[in-house]
This record gives sequence, C-alpha cells and structure tokens, in this order.
Amino acid sequence: MIQSMTGFGKAFVQLPTKKITVEIKSLNSKGLDLNTRFPSVYREMELGIRNKIAQNLQRGKIDFSLFIEITGEETSSKLNIPIIKGYIHQMKEVVGQTDETELMKMAVRMPDALKTERDEVDETEWHQIEAVIHEALQNICNFRISEGKSLENEFLLRIENIRRLMNEASSYDGERVETVKTKLRTALEELKTTIDENRFEQELIFYLEKYDTTEEKVRLNNHLNYFIETMNSTDANGRKLGFIAQEMGREINTLGSKANHAEMQKLVVMMKDELEKIKEQVLNVL
Repeated sequence: MIQSMTGFGKAFVQLPTKKITVEIKSLNSKGLDLNTRFPSVYREMELGIRNKIAQNLQRGKIDFSLFIEITGEETSSKLNIPIIKGYIHQMKEVVGQTDETELMKMAVRMPDALKTERDEVDETEWHQIEAVIHEALQNICNFRISEGKSLENEFLLRIENIRRLMNEASSYDGERVETVKTKLRTALEELKTTIDENRFEQELIFYLEKYDTTEEKVRLNNHLNYFIETMNSTDANGRKLGFIAQEMGREINTLGSKANHAEMQKLVVMMKDELEKIKEQVLNVL
C-alpha cells in the first residue's frame, strides 16, 4: 500500500501548569527536509525527536512544532532581590528620596533587576510530551495512508485508461498493413514496371517489421502490471514507481514513432496525457 508524502498531524496534552501542543506538517520532497521548532527548555531533547521523526516519516519536507501555553501561575523570570535592594539603597544616598514605592519603580527598570532561571526538564513531564509527539506522528501517518489510498485509486484509473487506449490502438493494425501494401503497389504502378511478387512480399515484410508494435505493447503491458504490483508492495516505493513510469513513457513514445496512422497517433497522444498525470502524482508518493 502506498502512502502520500502530504500530511498533517496534531496532538496536545494539558499539564498542571501548561498546555503542550505538537503539530507536524509534511509536503513532498526528493529526500528528508526536516525543520523543527522547540522551546529552549526542551532543546536538549531535539536530536532524539528528529531521529524519531525521520524513522517514522522517512521522506518529505516536514515542519515540526512544539508549542507551550502557560495556563498556571508559572514564570521563568524572578526578581533579583539583592540587586534591587542595592539600587534602592544607592538612590536613597544620591537623591535623598525616601518614597520607597517610587524608588522600587525605578529599581526594577535597572539592569539585572530581573533574572531568568532556566527550567530543568522534568522526566515525568517529558514522558507525557513524548506520548503527545508519538500521537501526532501516528495522526500524520494515518493522514498519509488516507491520501495514499486516493492516489492509488487515481493510479489504477490512469493505468486502466492507458491499457484501454493501447488495446484500441491494436484494432488499427490490420488497416495499417493494408495501407502499407497499397502505398507500395501504387508506387510500383507509377513506375510502370513489372514486379516480382516474391520480391514484393519480401519488401512488404521488411516494412511491416519496421512498423510492427507488438514488442512495445507487450513491454508496456508488463510495465503497467509491474506498476500495480509495486504499488501494492509493503515497501516505500515512490522512487521505484517513478522509474517504472519513465519506462512506460519510452514504450509509448516508440509506439508513436511507429504508428504511421492518424487515428493511432491520436490514441498515443491520449496515452501520453494519462501518463503525465501519473508522473505528477508519483512525486507525492512516499
């Protein structure tokens, strides 16, 4: 079963003093392009989370964000009491001001009046956050599987259209043979010369071999089957599907070059159009 590289996953948990929200967005990319946004307090955990994301999502342009919303009485900024008292004492000596309320207002604006304490990661809290990250990863994986099912239906439709057009093109083979025969006889009659029927048959066989498309149709049909087989495999296979689509294109192009028939050429153009739609969507497959 194929998966899309496009997806979105979100999960959150309410802790005693904060709400943690995790969002993961993914778009198609040739490889893994991972961008993460972590609060500074959890920065030391980033490498492990990046590895976990890479293992689960494998490919895509991925944006990971972890947000903190403070919901309790918690702050990382504290009053630097000794510094503030020192400022107040100095200002009393300088200006003779005795209104401590006014002195306090001035002191808290002075450098180093506030100090920011770096919180340590609480192990129990981090286990809860890891569970939320795992949930968000599971959600985006489910999203990718759902999108992959839509892609699978699209591919099956396009494959069936190409197969139908290829079979329809085969219906013109008899007409193409007669056209070649007629052209050769007309050319010889215009020369007003006697022809050797055996030699004519040999030349006819030569031209028919040049325009014969049996091998191309067999190979194209095999590629169509292989595409479906690969699509149903359990491995990540977006690149492989892209390679198979390229081979399909080669056979369709050869059919077009050998067609020598207006209606058959139209069918080949329609086959190319279906194949381009496959190639566009293959870029989204994991």
